[in-house]
Amino acid sequence: MDTHLHYEARGSGKALILLHGNGESGAYFEKQMPVFEKHFHVFAVDTRGHGQSPRGTAPFTLRQFADDLHDFLQSHGIEKAHILGFSDGGNIALLFALRYPEMVDKLVLNGANLFPAGVRPSVQLPIVLGYRTAKLFRSEEAKQKAALLGLMVNEPQIDPASLQNITAETLVIAGTHDMIRTAHTKLIAASLPHAKLVLLEGDHFIAAKKSEAFNAQVLQFLTA
Repeated sequence: MDTHLHYEARGSGKALILLHGNGESGAYFEKQMPVFEKHFHVFAVDTRGHGQSPRGTAPFTLRQFADDLHDFLQSHGIEKAHILGFSDGGNIALLFALRYPEMVDKLVLNGANLFPAGVRPSVQLPIVLGYRTAKLFRSEEAKQKAALLGLMVNEPQIDPASLQNITAETLVIAGTHDMIRTAHTKLIAASLPHAKLVLLEGDHFIAAKKSEAFNAQVLQFLTA
């Protein structure tokens, strides 16, 4: 790995990895850490080029982020972990589970998508426009913005049929008014062999805005 990922770790016991969304950091899970640390050794990781983790020289792609997670677990002596991913973090979790199934215990996918068309057009169109605009400029700030938006414009590209290969028990959880189409969230749950679907009243950011309900569902699933 050409870069070392920043993280915050709390608690003890079985490892639980928290993966944030696009343009965010592990700090997104500030309402999860105090609750989850009572049950698990929780690691809130900053993805490459996000938060306090350096960009490095490797490709800026979700697949690279999944490989980074593999290296992170190995460097911490973690052979198997629960993984909770939000938004792009959920997409990374899916790619990781497909590539390194032996390292996944239980999987929680919050607001994930398999391909860009899974995002509601009202949300995706401004992202595409922002991406195209940022690519017109040469400043470092514009390049960074284009790289981040590019992740949502071009990725992920996951075949729903491939999810049959994920044997981990999975909680698919999203808001009733999520930026991910409800039909797409249901497709993910239906494509996974051992998935439970939960829709909570709210938008894409239910972990932050509806933390009590979200945390209760996740803990019930992980401790069952």
